[in-house]
Amino acid sequence: MKCLIVAAGKGSRLWQRGDVKPLVPILGIPLIERVIRSAVEAGLDDFYVVSGYRGERVRTFLDGLARRCRVKITHVINEAWEQGNGLSVLKARKYLNEHFVLLMADHLFDPSIVHELIRQPPNDGEILLAVDSYTSSPLVDMKDVTRVKIVDGRVSDIGKGLMPFNGFDTGIFLCTPPLFEALEHVMSEDGDTSLSGGVHYLAARGRVKAFDIGGRFWIDVDDPNAIDKAERSLLARLRGKQNDGPVSRYLNRPLSINISRYLARLPVTPNQISLASFFCSVLAAKLFALGNYLALTAGGFLAQFASIIDGCDGEIARLKFQESKFGGWFDAVLDRYADAFLLLGLTWHVYTNNTNKFVVFIGFMAIIGSFMLSYTADKYDSLMRSLTRSPRGIRIGRDVRVFLVFLGALLNQPLPTLVIIAVLMNGEVIRRIFVCREQH
Repeated sequence: MKCLIVAAGKGSRLWQRGDVKPLVPILGIPLIERVIRSAVEAGLDDFYVVSGYRGERVRTFLDGLARRCRVKITHVINEAWEQGNGLSVLKARKYLNEHFVLLMADHLFDPSIVHELIRQPPNDGEILLAVDSYTSSPLVDMKDVTRVKIVDGRVSDIGKGLMPFNGFDTGIFLCTPPLFEALEHVMSEDGDTSLSGGVHYLAARGRVKAFDIGGRFWIDVDDPNAIDKAERSLLARLRGKQNDGPVSRYLNRPLSINISRYLARLPVTPNQISLASFFCSVLAAKLFALGNYLALTAGGFLAQFASIIDGCDGEIARLKFQESKFGGWFDAVLDRYADAFLLLGLTWHVYTNNTNKFVVFIGFMAIIGSFMLSYTADKYDSLMRSLTRSPRGIRIGRDVRVFLVFLGALLNQPLPTLVIIAVLMNGEVIRRIFVCREQH
């Protein structure tokens, strides 16, 4: 299915953040790139982008984006960009003779909205409008949003300042070619060059169906305040990762998200962050091995810092659309090495002050328990998902393990820490074995 994106406007209210609205960055990624990448995630790959104001810069950027995303982007030029956005839609008429998705270059959205929208094609002569029925949404600018009135699943009226209303126009459409005829009609008869004018014409004839997005994320980024809201919302969507343990959920994740907010604006990659976290762990292990309390404490803080920024790689990957199977695997490999170095360093610290061979055994059990806990995680988590229920009790994972190392270093109790980690990690592995055995 083809996708038309309107990106012709000037966006004068965003001049403080950038002089070309589609290229204004949101957490390091230009607006129009976020829209296109979200559409790609929803399953689209054939784009027609209408540019106007400073269109040459927009088109140059899109050419590079098309190569990076491996999608097709066809340029449509609207020299009369100062007129309504309906004219921009009409400029693409010759390219679109079947169903197509229509998006705005300044409207961010959850990709699942478009994914579900394209699975509900309208009848010939109709269009489908994604509508937000959450009329108290904090992301909506009530002074500027286009309102809709829905009756029996169809849009009966649309417009800014509309009263009464029971939904918002999200700027996400699934259209058929008769939309062009409607736009031509209102332009010739009423001089209305807006997209809303054409939609209003079709709505009055019962030809606009409503698709309720169910409270999912979308926002019209029209001014600096909306940019701030969009960034906060995108960052908030990083919280609550399914596999987060208690330390990650309540300590590491809130801190890592704030760090990621700044890292997203820098030219760093998720894999580079993974490496930085790994080297912090190696340095922490080196500090442990020095054998004195000051170095032990410094190593504990550094280990916990590494655990915090270890969450940033995945966050940056999601924020900047850089997720990859290799990245996830690479991060997991580095985590296992980091765990081994940390526990070896802690064992070395204890052994230099107490040469009892029992220390070596406890250190070994802590390391092997940590490895086996990570090894069994995928199988166990997959089983829990298949049973459509969450794991019982506290999730024991790497976040808990590193936090115990941090506390043990801070309290100068490295040997009890190794004992606790050895017992806790191996005990959790045994518990998982019995749970999995019961289900098979």
